[in-house]
Amino acid sequence: MITVTGSLAFDHIMDFPGKFSDHIMPDKIHQINLSFLVNDLKKQPGGTAGNIAYTLALLNSPVSILGSAGSDFSDYGEFLKNAGVDTSHIKIIEDKFSSSAFIMTDLKDNQITGFYPGAMSDNSTLSLKGLNSDFVVISPNDPKAMVKFAQEAKELGIDHMVDPGMQLPALEDQDLKDMINGATILIGNDYEIALLKQRLPLDEGQLLKQVKVLITTLGEKGSIIQANDKHIQVGVAKTTSVVDPTGAGDAYRAGFLAGFIKNLDLKVCGQMGSTAACYAVEKYGTTSHTFTVEEFCERYKQNFGEELQLA
Repeated sequence: MITVTGSLAFDHIMDFPGKFSDHIMPDKIHQINLSFLVNDLKKQPGGTAGNIAYTLALLNSPVSILGSAGSDFSDYGEFLKNAGVDTSHIKIIEDKFSSSAFIMTDLKDNQITGFYPGAMSDNSTLSLKGLNSDFVVISPNDPKAMVKFAQEAKELGIDHMVDPGMQLPALEDQDLKDMINGATILIGNDYEIALLKQRLPLDEGQLLKQVKVLITTLGEKGSIIQANDKHIQVGVAKTTSVVDPTGAGDAYRAGFLAGFIKNLDLKVCGQMGSTAACYAVEKYGTTSHTFTVEEFCERYKQNFGEELQLA
């Protein structure tokens, strides 16, 4: 069973039909006062825990969520349950709303996001102890909860992925060091990994001594997977269209983990991540995509010329 920790949120996704950079004056960045007129707005169920768990369930991977949600979570909870996610460890906080993300994307796929934590603030009261977990995902969440879950995973001897992501600015340097040291997998995009190295500070070699696997995602350039003396470049899978990049990273994580827990080759895991990300960007929202395992394996073969068995 993979236990996913992180946010359970409603994503308010907006499309800006221009480029943010055209409206930012470099000599005025000390005093920014901007308003963007968007041409689309959709409210979708999301959050890092929900996104990752949903795609893992599509891949028939046993998955459970440990997290908190608000009084507005009922329909989203049923959606996850119907998809195959174990929601029995989600705590409902009746006097709070669920987390909410407000995400604006421009024509160059640049994003500006505001996030209201809501019930997520209670996640640090939860615990991994007593759960039946073979692997734990520590995705962006309440910072105290992230630190706690990483420590508990180490104490319990459970393999785990550390994904600081958008919470990097909120995490103290020492907490980051403690979270990373002994992690099975550390994942982030190229900016996040570079910032992490600078803050700690650690060079690449030192970072690889702290974790078993380091994954750096590169957007449209694919990803790099490093482990011991391995340096694997993984390409992207072809998309039919790019509708919304929001959630592609979470889908990649789910695709990678679905292979990793089956002890598949790291390159295969990365290619599974790329394939899963395709489905996410082709739909508006982070949990709007769907596929069967058979369809996933066929698309994997079309992109990478290899058979994939996920039975």
